[in-house]
This record gives sequence, C-alpha cells and structure tokens, in this order.
Amino acid sequence: MSTESDLHVALLRGVNVGGKNRLAMKDLARVCEGLGCRDVRTYLQSGNVVYRAPPELAGGMQTRLRAAMAADLGLDVPVVTRDALGLRAAVEASPFIARGLDPATVHVMFLAELPEAPLVAALDRDRSPGDAFEVHAADVHLHLPNGVARSKLTNAWFDARLRTVSTVRNWNTVTALAAMVS
Repeated sequence: MSTESDLHVALLRGVNVGGKNRLAMKDLARVCEGLGCRDVRTYLQSGNVVYRAPPELAGGMQTRLRAAMAADLGLDVPVVTRDALGLRAAVEASPFIARGLDPATVHVMFLAELPEAPLVAALDRDRSPGDAFEVHAADVHLHLPNGVARSKLTNAWFDARLRTVSTVRNWNTVTALAAMVS
C-alpha cells in the first residue's frame, strides 16, 4: 500500500542547461523505474522527478540514481533528494516568501547533506551585495533580486563552504513539486 511517506523527489543539478548534460525526461523516468520506483513523473526539462519508493530504496536514491544514470546514459550529474515532508517543510520555511518578497526573486538551494553548524556560521553574508540567504536544515533559502546569473551565491561557493552538493530551484518549481507530492 502506498502512502504519502513513500513520495519523493529527485533533483538533478545541471541538466539541460546551456546545451550541457542533455537528458530527455522520458529517459530519466525510465532509469527511475528501472531502480524500482513507481508512479514516476517528471516536471519540466531540468531534471525534476517525483516517484514512490519504499524506505529501503529511497534512503540511497541519491547515490543509486546518479550511478544508474552514469551506467545507462553516460551522464554523471549530482542528485539531491527530498521526501514529501522535507519538500513541504522547505516551502513552509521560506523566510523571503513570509516577508512578502516577490516570488520571482526567491529560490531554494537543496543540499545533499545537512551542513555542520560551524560551517553555516562561517558563511559570508555579504558575499553578494543585494542578495540574501538563510540556511534552514539542509535547505538554503535565497533572495536574488538581481537574478541567479548575477549572484555570487553559487552552487560552487556553497558546495565548497558547506562540504556538500547542492542544486537550486526557483520558487515556482519548488511549489509545483511540493504540490506534486501532496
């Protein structure tokens, strides 16, 4: 019997961006199904996939999906996962939406692992003037009023400082994925 607790989302980093890491969503869905996922649905062309998986499969999905895509498709890209509760928690925790800021300027950076508190405390809040971020658990909430392309709050910067892997989604995508797992 399937329940909401077996709903998950996998977020791939750097897929179909600037002509790099080309991936048809039907191939992503096929790879997920081959791993044992059920009710697989993709969203947009940027590597978002919602699926059902039992705990024994879901727990290692970041590693399994990355390895399966490399073996099956020759594509090696980072994968970050969230369960339905974690994705909804990210939506509910958005400090920038709570402040009434323009949703078009709000993003969420999903981290593969929970960062250590001293690493979070050491982040330079003034790195990208005009931009802001807040770390909540394994999510970094971003306010980027000048756009993602102009920000110095990049995946590479956070990955290096927090010693993990990240991927960013805009607010519309985050809320759409949250709706898909509800």
